[in-house]
Order: sequence, then C-alpha cells, then structure tokens
Amino acid sequence: MDIMLVCEVIVLLGAIFIGVRLGGIGIGYAGGAGVLVLGLCLGMKPGNIPWDVILIIASVISAIAAMQLAGGLDYLVQIAERVLRSNPKYINYIAPIVTYVLTIFAGTGHTAFSMIPVIVEVAKEQKIRPVCPLSIAVVASQIAITASPVSAAVIYMSGVLEPFGWSYPMLLGIWIVTTFLGCMLTAFVMTMLQNMDLDSDPVYRERLAKGLVKAPTGEVRHNLKPGAKLSVAIFLIGVLFVVLYASAISPAVGLIEHVIVGRDAAIMSLMLLVGMLITVCCRIELGDIAGTSVFKSGMVAIICVLGVAWLGDTFVSGHSNEIKEFAAETVKNYPALLAVVFFLAAMLLYSQAATAKAITPAIVAALGISAANPGDSYMLVASFAAVSALFVLPTYPTLLGAVQMDDTGTTRIGKWVFNHAFFLPGVLGIVFSVALGFLACAFV
Repeated sequence: MDIMLVCEVIVLLGAIFIGVRLGGIGIGYAGGAGVLVLGLCLGMKPGNIPWDVILIIASVISAIAAMQLAGGLDYLVQIAERVLRSNPKYINYIAPIVTYVLTIFAGTGHTAFSMIPVIVEVAKEQKIRPVCPLSIAVVASQIAITASPVSAAVIYMSGVLEPFGWSYPMLLGIWIVTTFLGCMLTAFVMTMLQNMDLDSDPVYRERLAKGLVKAPTGEVRHNLKPGAKLSVAIFLIGVLFVVLYASAISPAVGLIEHVIVGRDAAIMSLMLLVGMLITVCCRIELGDIAGTSVFKSGMVAIICVLGVAWLGDTFVSGHSNEIKEFAAETVKNYPALLAVVFFLAAMLLYSQAATAKAITPAIVAALGISAANPGDSYMLVASFAAVSALFVLPTYPTLLGAVQMDDTGTTRIGKWVFNHAFFLPGVLGIVFSVALGFLACAFV
C-alpha cells in the first residue's frame, strides 16, 4: 500500500476520532482541521464544500425554529403524546411511528428531542424499560431523513436520479414505504429480542434505591401560544407546496417543461417564505428565533456537515479512480455492497446528505449510469436508506439526548465504542429498508 495513502487514511480517521471525542460541533471543527492537514501537508486538493446541502438545511431549520417559537412544536408534541398515551402497551411501535412522522414532516431528526422525555415517561408508567422504545424511535428519526420531502438528502438524490427515469413522486413513494416498513419490522424484532421488564434491570434498581429516578407525573397539559396551530398549518402547507412543485418539475412527470426555479432554489425560497409567514401571522419576535433549541442544534449540524463532509469529499475526490474501479467491478456484481459503502461512509461523514453527495457521483461514473443507460440506477434507489448510519458512533445529538434523558439508566453506552443500545436496531432498520428497497425496485 502506498505510504501516502496510509498517511491520508490516518489523517481522515484521526480527524474523525478527535471530532468524536470532542462531540457536537467539535466534529465540524476537526473536519476542517483534517482538510487543512490533507491539503498543506499531504498535497491533496480540497474537495467541494456541499453548499447546496448546507443552505437547504439552514433554510429548513430557520422555518422550523420560527414554528417552534410560535408554539408549533409544543402543539405537535401534545398530539404525539396523546397518541402515545392512547395505547401505551404498544409504545415500541407507536414511538418510532411518531418520531418517523415528525421527521418526514420537518426534514430533520432533531424534532425527536421533544419526544424523548414523553417516551421515557410513558415507558416508566407501563414498567417498560425505556431503552426499548427509545432506541427504535431515535433510529427511526434518522432513517426517516431518507424519505422526507424537505430533507437535503432526498432533494439531492432525487435530482441525481430523475434524469435516469425516476420521477420525484415515485422515489418518495418507494423511500417512504420501504423505510417505514423497515422501521416497523425493526420494532417487531427488537420487541421480541429485548427484555421489556423495567423492574428486572439492575441499573434501574440501583438508581431507584439512590433516589435518582423521578416518579411518572402523568400527562402534563401546557398552555399553547395563540399562533401554535397556525404555525403548524403554515409549515405543513409549505411542505405540501415543496412536494407538488418538485413533482411538477420532475422530467418524468413533465407538468412544467421550462423550469426557471430549480428544486434546490424552490425548497430554500419556500422555507424562507414559510418562516416569514409564521413571523408575520403569528407575531413572533425575530430576535428570539436564534435562541430556540432547533436553531441552535441546526447550526451545530451545519458546521458538522461543513467540516466532515468537506473532509470526506477531499478524500473521496482524491481517490475517485480507485473508488470507480472498485464500484465497476464489485458493486456491479454484488449490488447490495453499495449499501455497505453508504453505511461505512455515513458513519464517518455524519450526514445523510453529505454521504450521498460524496459517494453517489463516483458510483454513477463507475457504473456508467446515464440517461441512455439507466439500468443500474436502481442500486442507488434501493441502497439510499443506508446513508442513515449516523448511529454507529454514539455521538449523534439525539442518541446522546436519549441516554441523558432516560433517568432509569436503561439507555446506556457500554465500555466499547459500538456496544450501545442503538447499534442493533439501527443495523436492522437499514438492512430491512435496503432489502425492501431492492424488492420494490424489482416491481417498478
């Protein structure tokens, strides 16, 4: 193996390791440092910064932050809590459904933060180990990114696939059905495998004896702000417009032939418009938007994508020929290996959209996929869910949030890096989703 390649791999993995140890925004910082070392010390040309991904995330987050300030997220949490409490015995299935739907709606998995305390509360009331529904729910919120019409990952991937004959509505239909069923199958398997009895957990009994576990308080009704329901309605209409417009300009649909405003520009402008309408109609203070938890977590996500995705693209671009050779010979013969490539890249690049953008162009070029030869494009459609492997390293915000908010101690991270509560349900969710994706593509 070339000594330079060894050094480049060491820098790549070293930067990621340091970022993981720092946690949060530190992942982005370490990624930027890695680009600097690769460029100045090892002579690699810096890759492309994923500006389209960053800007889509920023515009969507700004709209959600406005909705949160108007009380819209509180309203959605109330609805979700009623759904959870209506059938508490089935929390292992209802919890991931709730987080999945919220992510589909909002385009970001950070909405799961608001549901974690509710899931813990309901689980304790039913004497169910909170780790059971929490692990599945957090994973579902990550996988749902690959099916949300307003997520940067879906917008990018649909833009790549449409010239190959895949319409935007068809892609959404495949990804929503396969990922949802994948999450539900995961919930079923994990329910069968896990010990559900809270009282049998030794860590819980120890924490209970020390008085570290709060008693369930039951449903707490919060007074909603006057504009809460209106803000949700405005955001929902905005998402609907995104879907309708993206479908209309899809080459396979062809309702709008002469496209002036592209898909990326449309979603960014629509989300900014949504933010403005919520601000005006719900009379919120603009200065307070930057202080919302959604806006703060969104900015952290943007810096993480900037640093890590830039680092990943720098490395991938520098070795595009090797990747193309591997893909042309191996992936073509074993299509499922593309999902493995996406999986491994996602656990390092820390972003569904960044992973898709870093890997997909090389795969398209390697397999010779074009409008005239779209045959192998189904691999990309079926394997797309694998870019959701953000749970592998136990540093993702919602994952850490679940660990910290579960005062029973059942949701925990082991001494080794990978032995945490989210690994198995995450792997199962992706395996099921990808398998169903290949099955769906066979019938399309």
